[in-house]
Amino acid sequence: MESRTIEQFQGKTILITGATGFLSKLLVEKILRIQPNVKKLYLLIRASDYNSARKRFTNEVMISELFSIIREKMGSVYFCSLVEEKVFAISGDISQEDMGIINSQLRNEMYNEIDIIINSASTFDERYDIAMNVNVVGAMNVLKFAKNCTKVKMLLHVSTAYVCSKTTEIVREKPLVMGETFNENSYLDMDVERRVISNKLKELETQNKTPKEVTTTMKELGIQRAKLHGWLYTYSFTKAMGEMILGHLKENLQLVFIRPTIITSTYKEPFPGWIEGVRTLDAFILAYGKGVLNFFYGNPNSKLDTIPGDLVVNAIFAAILAHENNQCSQQVLIYHISSSSRGPPRNSDIKHFMFHYFTKNPWINKDGKTIKVTKPILFSNKSSFRRHISIHYSLLLKMLKFVNLVSFHRFDKTYENMKMKMCKAIRLSELYEPYMFFYESFDDVNTEKLRMTVKEINLDEVLNFDPRCINWEDYFMNTHIPGSVRYLF
Repeated sequence: MESRTIEQFQGKTILITGATGFLSKLLVEKILRIQPNVKKLYLLIRASDYNSARKRFTNEVMISELFSIIREKMGSVYFCSLVEEKVFAISGDISQEDMGIINSQLRNEMYNEIDIIINSASTFDERYDIAMNVNVVGAMNVLKFAKNCTKVKMLLHVSTAYVCSKTTEIVREKPLVMGETFNENSYLDMDVERRVISNKLKELETQNKTPKEVTTTMKELGIQRAKLHGWLYTYSFTKAMGEMILGHLKENLQLVFIRPTIITSTYKEPFPGWIEGVRTLDAFILAYGKGVLNFFYGNPNSKLDTIPGDLVVNAIFAAILAHENNQCSQQVLIYHISSSSRGPPRNSDIKHFMFHYFTKNPWINKDGKTIKVTKPILFSNKSSFRRHISIHYSLLLKMLKFVNLVSFHRFDKTYENMKMKMCKAIRLSELYEPYMFFYESFDDVNTEKLRMTVKEINLDEVLNFDPRCINWEDYFMNTHIPGSVRYLF
């Protein structure tokens, strides 16, 4: 089976953006593991120069435990020589013209060599100006670069399933139309959005605002603009705009959108439970396990549409195999990589999994104290959530603040811990509300066809991305939560 995969990718030159990210690392590892005869891997890394990019690649990618299996399989010496020969860390930035690649000779080499581009660069909880530069302008710059590549067969763009707005329906695998909004009283003009950003930044500069105040204001602006047009938050809004501009300007370039839902730790490859960076779900898991929070805001019956990272990577490779030779396609191909129509866990299940895991495997803090967890509380409406905070935190904080002052700051640590818990609860509830109250299901008709294509060529084991194979209780109890504890704590 692996030989078939090797035949498909042999001699190919692939560019991956966002190369130090969680998903990109999985992509690089899998390519080298199943296809060491790939011609070149160009990895775009945000850095000031080549040496800095190479240093980031070595320190943030290659020393990762993720590569332990392939290093052991090939032998350390051979693996290092393979990386030296095949992998090229390129300093750049997709938010800039030419993706920030200053060396014109290098750019020309890339133009003449690249067969496939995978754009996995993105930013999540960011200011509106930064999110616009990466998720929208960055996507456009990657497209411009792709159009200069004489051999390029495909641009595969990693988006998100949450480019849709909240509905009570099935979300279809269909492209967004340029200027489309989910508010019938608005029209989305990206030039207007960029002017709004520019004007706000000038205003803040005139007012001599501090960097912290600028960040807060620009984050709030992103949410305001998103809600104006029918989205709930900046990330989904800017990712939607990125899709629109790619679809509008693609011309004859083969364009594929991979729309994953909430990406979690690896299911099997290269080994179970690997994860990096606190992702959507893990913020709750970590806060609960550490004893910071035992209450959350979310509907217990809402589906928590999760998908392991290695399944997303397999879907990306499957899409490349299926479509890299489709010439001059006018159609944008879209794949939802999700579990919502395949029996995903619900918020109430995650609550149960967390309690039982940390009861059996309690966290030991830095002082050697065992953290004993209680059953987590899930509030399904905002008023009860706020009432709980008011009773258990706000009033106590005011009393504790007074006692702390008259006792010459004897209770500083207690006060700060309680304040941190309250702020954490509020912040998580605001940031992840769209996921915790998501009632839709993602249509995966295209994705199911892709699974059938992979099965027909006998690669369904090498490139498995079917969530029906997952026992979610077993996965969370024995893979994801232990992985989060190991790699994130």
